[in-house]
Amino acid sequence: MNLYKPDLMIIRDIIQETPDTTTFRLQFKDPKVAESFQFRAGQFAEYSVFGEGECTFCIASSPTRLDYIECSFKQFGRVTTAMRRLNVGDVIGLRGPYGNYFPLEQMKGKNIVFIAGGIGLAPVRCIIWNALDLRDQFKDITIVYGARSVNDLVYKRELEDWKNMDGVKTVVTVDPGGETPDWTGEIGFVPTIVEKVAPAGENSVAIICGPPIMIKYTLPVMQKLGFTEDNIITTLENRMKCGCGKCGRCNIGSVYVCKDGPVFNYTQLKALPEEF
Repeated sequence: MNLYKPDLMIIRDIIQETPDTTTFRLQFKDPKVAESFQFRAGQFAEYSVFGEGECTFCIASSPTRLDYIECSFKQFGRVTTAMRRLNVGDVIGLRGPYGNYFPLEQMKGKNIVFIAGGIGLAPVRCIIWNALDLRDQFKDITIVYGARSVNDLVYKRELEDWKNMDGVKTVVTVDPGGETPDWTGEIGFVPTIVEKVAPAGENSVAIICGPPIMIKYTLPVMQKLGFTEDNIITTLENRMKCGCGKCGRCNIGSVYVCKDGPVFNYTQLKALPEEF
C-alpha cells in the first residue's frame, strides 16, 4: 500500500455527535484495498476533501472491525468545514495508517483504566472497543469520560452500552455548570472524578487522552493512585499535520510525534523539552 497516495473512501453513514462534532463511517471504494488494509489501535490517518486539503485524525473504530473505518472530527477550519458539507455517498481520500499504537500485547492480563475528555474519547474509543472485543484477555476495565456539558458528550449511545456491560465500570461526568436538570451522572472535572473513582494502580495500565490541561492534572492523580510512569499512556495526535515527518510541525526536540508517536508513556513524555 502506498502511504503517500490517498485511497478513495465512500461515506456510508454520518452521525452528528454534538453541534460541532461529527462521525463518518467509511468504506473503501476498492474492495482489494479493503482486503489488504490493516491498522493498530492508536494509529492515525490523513483524511482529504479533494480541492480543499486534508486533516489528521485518529482512526476511531476498532481494528477488530475492518468492514468499516470511522473518524470523528470537530469543525474548526477549512477542511473540516468542507467535510461537514459532505453527504452519505460522497467520496473522500484516506492515506495511512501512520504512527505507533497502544501496547495492547503488554496490557494483557492487567486492569485497564481508560480516561478521556471531550473529543479525546475518539482515539480512546478505538482501544476500548479493541479491548472489549478481546474481553477475556484483560482483567477489570474502567472507563472515565468527561466533557464540558451534557451537549458536548460524544458517543452517547456507546456510553450507555458500556455502562450496561458486565465487568466494565463506566463513569461519565460533566464540568460544574454543564449539567442538565435530568443529568444523573457525575459533576466535576475529570481529574477529580478519577481520584474519586480511585482505580487501583497495581497491575494496571491507564490510557489518557483529552485537552492538555486535563492530561496535565490527571497525570499526578494517576501517580498518587500507584500507577507507574511506564503504565500511564497518552497520545499527542493533535500536534500532527503531514503524517510522515516532512512538515516539522509536530517536532518536539528530537522527536517527531507522527513518526515516534503519537502514543507515548509518561516516562517518554518527561524526557521531552520543558517547553512541551
